[in-house]
Parts: sequence; C-alpha cells; structure tokens
Amino acid sequence: MTGVILGGANNVFDVECGDGLVRRCRIKGKILRGTQRWYNPLAPGDQVVLEERGEDVQIAGLGERKNAFVRWNVKGRSPQLLAANLDLILLVTTPDSPPFRPRFIDRALCQAEEAGIEPVILVNKCDLPCSPETAARIGDWERIGYRCVRVSARNGDGMPYLARLLEGKLSALAGQSGVGKSSVINVLDSGCVLKTGSLSQKYGRGSHTTVKGTLLRLTLNEALMGRMGARASVIDTPGVRRFVLDGEAGVDPQLFFREIRPFVGKCAFGLSCTHTTEGGCAVREAVAAGHISPERFESCLRIREGDPGD
Repeated sequence: MTGVILGGANNVFDVECGDGLVRRCRIKGKILRGTQRWYNPLAPGDQVVLEERGEDVQIAGLGERKNAFVRWNVKGRSPQLLAANLDLILLVTTPDSPPFRPRFIDRALCQAEEAGIEPVILVNKCDLPCSPETAARIGDWERIGYRCVRVSARNGDGMPYLARLLEGKLSALAGQSGVGKSSVINVLDSGCVLKTGSLSQKYGRGSHTTVKGTLLRLTLNEALMGRMGARASVIDTPGVRRFVLDGEAGVDPQLFFREIRPFVGKCAFGLSCTHTTEGGCAVREAVAAGHISPERFESCLRIREGDPGD
C-alpha cells in the first residue's frame, strides 16, 4: 500500500492511504533510508510506501520526489523540508503589516528556481496602502517573468482568480509569520477554520499560528468558483522570520536569479568574477543598462557573500 504524507513530526506522521483512510503511522526502524541529511525525514506531499504489521501500518519507504521546497534550519544546522512534489509554490508577502520584505521573497524565489518549482508571488492584504517603492519592486518581479497575484483575504479581492489558479494542483504557501497564509486558506474553503494570529504592535511581526506543515484537501468556495465541487490541495507551512537557503546544496544564486543568469560567464574574468570591483563585468554592465534591478543585484550578492538573511 502507498500513501501521501499530510503532516507530522518526530517520526510519527498522518498519512492519507491508498484506501482513502487517514492513518497515524510511525517510520519503520529508527531511520528511513535516504533521509539522513534532512532536519526532518518527510514533508507534506511526500509519497511513501506502507507496510502493514498486524493492526499497525508503518512507513517503510520513500517514493521518488519530483521536487522539494527546502530552507536551511539554522538552529538544527541542516536542511529542512517544507513541502514535496509541488505544482506551485506561493510565496506570500504583504505591502505592509508585517512590513514588506523583498529580500525574503528573492531568497525564496532562488530556492524555488533551484528546485524546479514554479513560483507565484502572492501579495496578500492588497487593501492596504502600497508605497511607490513596494509597487516598483513588485513590478520588477513581473517584468522578469514572475506571476504576481494580488489578493485580500479580508475583502475577497483577487480570491476568485487565486482559487482557479490552484484548482486541481498541489501547492504550498510559504512566507513570514503574519502575512495571512491561514486567512487565505480559510477564504478558499469556507469549511476550513485555521487559527489566525495577530501582529506584535511593537515589532510588526506575526505569531507562529501554524507550527508544522500540513497538507489540506480543500473544497473550493462555491462563491469563488461559480460552481460546486472544485478541489485543490494546499500545504500550509509554518511562518518563518528568516528564509536561509539550503547551505548544503551548493546553490550559486547567480544561476537562479533568472535575469542575471544570461550574463553569467560573460564577464572578462569569466565565472570567477565576483561582480564587485572587476573591470569588464557583464553583470554590472547589465545593472547599469537596466536589465537587472539594483535591488535584485544586491540580493544576489548578499546570498553569494553568505549573508544569512534579514
């Protein structure tokens, strides 16, 4: 029998089994083969092989992943799986409350590109005022080919489009605490009641209302879809304050910033160019010509220099 991981921790996971039932399953043995380097052995969306042992069902094997969305867990000093086998990764941000953090999104975009997952930038709370600087940053993401979807979970703006985008797909929502991931899910499926949190007035930060990733099978709101019975699968991931790229993957960010990649290797010093002080730097020339925004260029340099994020 096979199944899909819905969520779990400490080697105990809720698994949607092939017979349609959800069972709580332990990993057979102490370590699941092929998962030793990870902070957590399994993530929502993982396909697993199950083995029946009397009345118990154990996780005996891991199916092949088509992709995995990962971040570096600083405390655990190892890569942390957030979601697996995705069709889309929705990177959630806001124009304010909590404050707009474009470098957070740049890092997550880089990780999504490295994993081969199609990213969508979801701008929630679009009913709030948007500064010219924030609008320009969002516009630059669109200029280089990223889909940016503007919604308001509070008043429903953009939610019908989002529901149609997610229908029939396995998607994950990732973003810092307080951006409204759970609120968006509650609007998508009116029968889903996820806990939502308030922002710290002092720091403008959200509380961690989602403490572990969970795969949810949604019945999309009829009012959004204009018809009954539409379904979507969404992984609600825990909010994080810093998104640090997987340090063990050896990711060179310049290869996964899509507007920078065409100029890589064309500098006078080739691939050894740091794009800082060398003459004949094709990347800096592209920044000066407007092909690469200074803000995105700075994001790329910070990652290359080992900046752990803000």
